[in-house]
Amino acid sequence: MNPIERWHHFRGFLSEVRKESGKVSWPGREEVVNTTTVVIISTAIFGIFLFLVDAAVTPLVNKLFSAFGS
Repeated sequence: MNPIERWHHFRGFLSEVRKESGKVSWPGREEVVNTTTVVIISTAIFGIFLFLVDAAVTPLVNKLFSAFGS
């Protein structure tokens, strides 16, 4: 494919991208704020949960290692 044909294909591609991006339903500010809040709160909850699980399991694993040598 020569450069001119590539350019025509690329221009067609960009035209299709422009058409498709016009069909996108962008969320409003309120929806973005709400979903961001949910993500931040969920991340904090999971982080605290994993910290507590790690804090509970680490001593048990250390006892196993010390009991079976290592």
